[in-house]
Amino acid sequence: MDAFLLSRLQFALNISFHILFPTITMAMGWFLFYFKLRSNTSGHPVWMRMYRFWVRVFALSFALGVVSGVTMSFQFGTNWPGFMEKVGNVAGPLLGYEVLTAFFLEATFLGIMLFGIRRVPNWLHTASTLIVALGTTTSAFWILALNSWMQTPQGFEVVDGVVYATNWKEIIFNPSFPYRFVHMMLASGLTASFLIAGLSAYRMLKGDDKLAPKLALKTATYTAAVLIPLQIFAGDMHGLNTLEHQPQKVAAMEGLWETTEGAPLLLFAIPDEENKENHFEIPIPYGASVILTHELKGEIKGLNEFEGEHPPVAPVFFGFRVMVGMGMLMLAVSWLGSLYLMRNKDLPVWLKRTFAGMAFSGWIATLAGWYVTEIGRQPYLVSGVLRTADAVTQLPPANIALSFTLYLVIYTVLLIAYMGTLMLMCRRAVEIEEITTEEREVAKAKMQPTDPDPSTV
Repeated sequence: MDAFLLSRLQFALNISFHILFPTITMAMGWFLFYFKLRSNTSGHPVWMRMYRFWVRVFALSFALGVVSGVTMSFQFGTNWPGFMEKVGNVAGPLLGYEVLTAFFLEATFLGIMLFGIRRVPNWLHTASTLIVALGTTTSAFWILALNSWMQTPQGFEVVDGVVYATNWKEIIFNPSFPYRFVHMMLASGLTASFLIAGLSAYRMLKGDDKLAPKLALKTATYTAAVLIPLQIFAGDMHGLNTLEHQPQKVAAMEGLWETTEGAPLLLFAIPDEENKENHFEIPIPYGASVILTHELKGEIKGLNEFEGEHPPVAPVFFGFRVMVGMGMLMLAVSWLGSLYLMRNKDLPVWLKRTFAGMAFSGWIATLAGWYVTEIGRQPYLVSGVLRTADAVTQLPPANIALSFTLYLVIYTVLLIAYMGTLMLMCRRAVEIEEITTEEREVAKAKMQPTDPDPSTV
């Protein structure tokens, strides 16, 4: 393999591993803030017990996200020097803003969250939790502003082959940014929701009959049930925006070769890029036009309109269907779980197993969607400005192959260790007393006379 393909594979590996952890922490920070507020307002110690368990999951995820994020930045210099040479005047400041305004907030106040529960005033600990949650969201803001600009660039000029910013407001709030930011934050909410629900269900299956996992499962299931319809709506709006600004990506998503009025929605097909056709199609007549143009006979441009300018079709086509399919499964499971919980019924064993099996389902949907976004931008790194092939390194392929192999081994070990650690934490939580004597006494001091006695839980 040549340096171009190896560099692309290595970057794909790094971003795939890295994105797993921010998708958890971006939303879990807000779950932790909610748990802390409920602890403060209700005085019930079970909320602090939930906070203590999930803040450890947050810290572990945050640590792996930081480590993998550092290696990501190295690649701009080693594997993709043409990227920073061409667009560094835009990419550099946005990455710097992310570090200054987000990472420092998260890293600094995470220490207070983890070690300051009994060392600082309660208001300061609660404020620290809020700041960390804001930090994770701010981090997503800057990273997605850069990624969206690479998809739909504006607010710049090119002088002697180098991009210079002319309007930072246009750069940050580029045409696709609002849709991409909302879509990603909702994806994070669903990822964290199913992780919390799945691990809580796993604890219950292992014999944990305490209140904390039941309450965490209920909270996460209701959250997912609300977020998934919002995500479907946001995805539809994002699709309309993509059709306007990146029609070749939509054509690949739909497997549409010829410009068509009343284009069908393909539930399944096998794209044949060599012959520019599909095999084994299962279509819904007019479906794609209705969804994308909201008109029965709306026109959608085909791939043949973008000869040499469209992405590889198969990964975009199948990635989109994996993302949508996982979203539909999330919708069904979260709504079914909510139905049981609203009727004050314990979840049946098969549904608990389903939640446990879907603990990491958000990762599948996120990765599939991310592949659609990033592969769908090809053959450009920055749409219409910088081709991917023009930014690649001149390093010998053997050097890249070695680093790629090392990354692959290390990331595989880290991922297995991460998932194994979460399972171990859940099994050990089964044996831990839910509410200690000290927590009961603190709770009694905070609670009103009409509140239930925490010792009865």
